[in-house]
Amino acid sequence: MYKILSKRMLTDTIFEMKIEAPRVAKAAMPGQFVIIKTTDKGERIPLTISDYDREAGTVSIVTQAVGKSTMELMTFNEGDCVSDFVGPLGCASDLCELPVEELKKKKIIFVAGGVGAAPIYPQVKWLREQGVDADVIIGARDKSLIILEEEMSKVAGNLYVCTDNGSYAFNGRVTDLLKKLVTEDNKEYNHCVAIGPMIMMKFTVMMTKELNIPTIVSLNPIMVDGTGMCGACRVTVGDEVKFACVDGPEFDGFKVDFDQAMRRQTMYKTVEGQAKLKFEEGLSHKNGGCGCGGN
Repeated sequence: MYKILSKRMLTDTIFEMKIEAPRVAKAAMPGQFVIIKTTDKGERIPLTISDYDREAGTVSIVTQAVGKSTMELMTFNEGDCVSDFVGPLGCASDLCELPVEELKKKKIIFVAGGVGAAPIYPQVKWLREQGVDADVIIGARDKSLIILEEEMSKVAGNLYVCTDNGSYAFNGRVTDLLKKLVTEDNKEYNHCVAIGPMIMMKFTVMMTKELNIPTIVSLNPIMVDGTGMCGACRVTVGDEVKFACVDGPEFDGFKVDFDQAMRRQTMYKTVEGQAKLKFEEGLSHKNGGCGCGGN
């Protein structure tokens, strides 16, 4: 059992929890995720790590209550325990593998859509600890859905906020703000990391291609099982089949087939859709990690 040390509501449906998990905290790196089960019989919930404290032995997660399991998790409070808290899973951010000298040569912009601000925060924080400043864009439909603005402002080189409906800060989408920064404000970037809803990442990549900024995206939104065995996170990157939870979650955004990923994400929500995908994709439907060869 893993104790919830604190809980904070960031919006009406988005919440942050700090979990006591020393072994996970000790090994966690920016970009990785964990799997939570509220009870022994509960559903596995993959959630990206939003922060960690090795000394305190804690890991923080941020999620939005949109389905049964996340709604159930939202009912848990400080002092309660979740049944399972497994991780860290997936690969750490590619930025963590670069020498500091190389990092300092990069002009990095992070683009966060909605809850995507949570997995971006530990990457920006880690870069600041290495002496590297990165700019950050946070966007949401309206002001009520902007999260972690204060926390991000303490670690970002420059923080830019926008809302689709103009209710707060810059009036427009994250892509509009990014284009303004580059074409009007003469900001220069040679590396972009975009995390958020699938459609937001797709259009961000379309914009960064236009601006000639290499872009990394995180495909954690399409995870279900978190081990590659369910096949939900199967994605085409260039000419290769990848599984976001074991090969990612970060990939070269210029190579990701977003339309296929969004189609699979929608279809995988139904039993009929799962059966259809299994039939269409044959042996490549799963990664065969259980020894079954993907059958």
